[in-house]
Amino acid sequence: MGVVRIEDALRLATESDLDLVEVAPQAKPPVCKLMDFGKYKYEAAVKARESRKNQSTTVLKEVRFRLKIDDHDYNTKVGHARRFLDAGDKVKAMIQFRGREQQRPEMGVRLLQRFSQDVADLGAVESSPRQDGRHMVMVVGPLKTKAEAKAMAKNQAKKEDPVEADAEAEAPKVKNERRSRKNAERLPTEKKDATPLSNSMADYLPDELKNL
Repeated sequence: MGVVRIEDALRLATESDLDLVEVAPQAKPPVCKLMDFGKYKYEAAVKARESRKNQSTTVLKEVRFRLKIDDHDYNTKVGHARRFLDAGDKVKAMIQFRGREQQRPEMGVRLLQRFSQDVADLGAVESSPRQDGRHMVMVVGPLKTKAEAKAMAKNQAKKEDPVEADAEAEAPKVKNERRSRKNAERLPTEKKDATPLSNSMADYLPDELKNL
């Protein structure tokens, strides 16, 4: 509309039953817009709520090892880490050194390299092994995001339970069939042999009164 006086802008807003909203106060002159501000705030709140609903936060999970861990415990730890990575979370692998084990950091590096190879199909190394006192740490990140992991898990659940998926697809059809059957079974409200009503009150008088 170009540059107009504030009084004219307010009058146009009142006549249009809209709000005069300042959208660029730093501009010279300031820029305003005619809009339904209540509707705008509602739509913005809906968008923010949907954005928070779809937002997925990656969590850093921790898996601890001993330098002299046996194969059974190691496989159990790897299983936990694979589950975390498959769900879209990061994994921090930590080795705790005891006593003289701190003098053999190369053994810890080899253990963490073995671990990274065992989860390579689900995650990639983001932080190489580094020693901090009695601990050695390595971080492995997932190959797929949290949202992708959730979507894949949902699709897999549908594939594993086709009966439930078919039931969801058939639900509208069954509902329509029931409604049609109920309408067909409904008794007619009109009687074919019913005597039509008359608009004359004389038709409802006894015979002896009709001859008066």
